[in-house]
Amino acid sequence: MKLFDIFGKKDEKDRNDIKQLEIYSGMRVIVEDLEGKMLFIAKLQDPRKNTAQLYQYSQSEVSLDEAGGGEELSVSVKIRGYNDAERKAVFMEGVITPEQKHVWKVRDLVVLKVENERSFPRMSTDIDAVVTAPGGISEAEEACKLLNISVGGASIGSEQRYYKGDTFLLKAKLAEESPAVVLYCEVLRVTERNENWFEYGCRFLELTETEQEQITQDIANMKGDD
Repeated sequence: MKLFDIFGKKDEKDRNDIKQLEIYSGMRVIVEDLEGKMLFIAKLQDPRKNTAQLYQYSQSEVSLDEAGGGEELSVSVKIRGYNDAERKAVFMEGVITPEQKHVWKVRDLVVLKVENERSFPRMSTDIDAVVTAPGGISEAEEACKLLNISVGGASIGSEQRYYKGDTFLLKAKLAEESPAVVLYCEVLRVTERNENWFEYGCRFLELTETEQEQITQDIANMKGDD
């Protein structure tokens, strides 16, 4: 074996090991079949080498036959996670097998790439919501429209004028059966549609794990209603 081949394989192994470190217990992930169809949203737990467990957020039943699984009740999938600390998207592949109700074992788990972008798609919405500027003089609620939402942020439309870097509290009811969420937001982008209507791209700040799970569950439910 050539010396170049030895060092080349070592470098590749080192890169794979570094990418594998982007996975951590508690990471929120989207699980899709190889055609890109979403199967479920889950929390990844107990990653070890090339294995982990997936705990479904949604209570929907997943048919592995429809996802391409065979008699062994296992199927190859694509997994997209989001590293909260590093704000990076983590793209993985693996083979899932049901362990118990809404719990899955992943084997042959491999990190394909890590990118500086959000991995969770945005769900388009048209929901009445309100914003409140924390610490404002009046702290009055102002009506707005929740245009879309993901686990990491949202887009809203409003007659009120805000600027990049402004913060406010966003209150919205994402599903009839769920309580309203109150989210601390920072404006990242401002689009002026006309002199009386503005759209704001916002990110969520200081999001608790409970809030993350509720948003994830509500998005999964909305997808299931499509």
